[in-house]
Amino acid sequence: MAAVQVVNVQLPALPSGWSAEKDFKPVGALSGATQRNLEPVGPHFLAHARRKRHNRTFSEDDRLQAQQNVKKTEEESDGEISEDEDPMMLNREAKDWKSQDHYAVLGLSRYRWRATPEQIKRAHRKKVLRHHPDKKAASGHRDENDSFFKCIQIATELLLDPARRRQFDSVDEAADASAKGKFYKVWGPCFEAEGRFSIKQPVPQFGNEDSTQEEVENFYNFWYNFDSWRTFEYLDEDVPDDGESRDQKRHTEKKNANARRKRKNEDVARLRELVDEALAQDERIKKFRQQARAGKDAKRKAKEEEAQRLKDEKEAKKAAEEKAKKDAEEAAKAEREKNKKNKEAAKNAAKKNKRVLKGSVKEVNYFADGEASASQVDSVLNDVELIMGKIDVDELAALAEKLTIAGKDGAAVKAAYTSEAQRLVDAGKLKAGEVKVFA
Repeated sequence: MAAVQVVNVQLPALPSGWSAEKDFKPVGALSGATQRNLEPVGPHFLAHARRKRHNRTFSEDDRLQAQQNVKKTEEESDGEISEDEDPMMLNREAKDWKSQDHYAVLGLSRYRWRATPEQIKRAHRKKVLRHHPDKKAASGHRDENDSFFKCIQIATELLLDPARRRQFDSVDEAADASAKGKFYKVWGPCFEAEGRFSIKQPVPQFGNEDSTQEEVENFYNFWYNFDSWRTFEYLDEDVPDDGESRDQKRHTEKKNANARRKRKNEDVARLRELVDEALAQDERIKKFRQQARAGKDAKRKAKEEEAQRLKDEKEAKKAAEEKAKKDAEEAAKAEREKNKKNKEAAKNAAKKNKRVLKGSVKEVNYFADGEASASQVDSVLNDVELIMGKIDVDELAALAEKLTIAGKDGAAVKAAYTSEAQRLVDAGKLKAGEVKVFA
């Protein structure tokens, strides 16, 4: 422990005659005390409250929080990278890394060559959190075999190295597309997968049934002249170290070169066979060929179609005219029938109403007190006939309704006639004094 060192410092003496009462000049004043309520907030207070509530020490709380963060990270990754791990894969030896499926090791089987570097990094992080030896030991697993953890590291390093990943993708048979199923649904993804090996980019799209002849021809021309960057050096035998025989090293390099060339030729033949098969099944090619053969007869066919069209139009026009004429005749006939029925109905109604008018005066004995004389009857009926002759069917119906209501009340019947006669006089349909009884 260091010794304490004491430094003696002499304070300067005050000037002679200095006095605090006369020489001290305050430049401000302290404000009054203010009472304020302080509320504890922030992550440090929350951590303190959590430790207090669960009665934890600092180290216990940090450990549990770290476990929760790991679990949260795993759950966030599960949405994108969530493949079941094959028990056989978990028991593989790291020394056999060259034969392992690196995408499967990281849980990226469904992405494969489409996986982005960011996805690879996230997958690596998830796998490390699950299979790190320290993590296993902390969870109670005493298995000291960290071979699969080494496989994870190897897969990540290889897939994050563009050159090495390209070599692996060249021989990744699991990424080869199958050409079985519906034509466009299968061949489109198949050629998309093969297109990743093309030196020339972008690769033409396979298209659909609506693709033009130029697009289809350009597509097959591209694939029949396909230039692939695909290499097979990933499958090379390991070349002996410099300490080995030079002849052995040269022999191995020659053997690897021959194997690459053979695989390259086989891949070219495979691709050519694939394109031939697609071309043979392509209905668009058959359609274009049929269109080419039909081109010579296009004018004749168009002329025949035009003649047929004119003929059909003429026949359709004639049929439409005949139908319109027939419909018009039927409509006119129906209208006549309707009018006839209406006239009959109106005529019958008018007859009925006239009977009501004549019957109304008869019911009241032609307004006579005793037996009505012939002249009285004639006079009343003449006025009734005169009024009936001056009104239309609607007015006749209205007057008949009034008389029906009046019944055998002579005064009411006469009042109804008198009112109607006066209305006709006012309308100019009757002359004043023309009616005798109902004037």
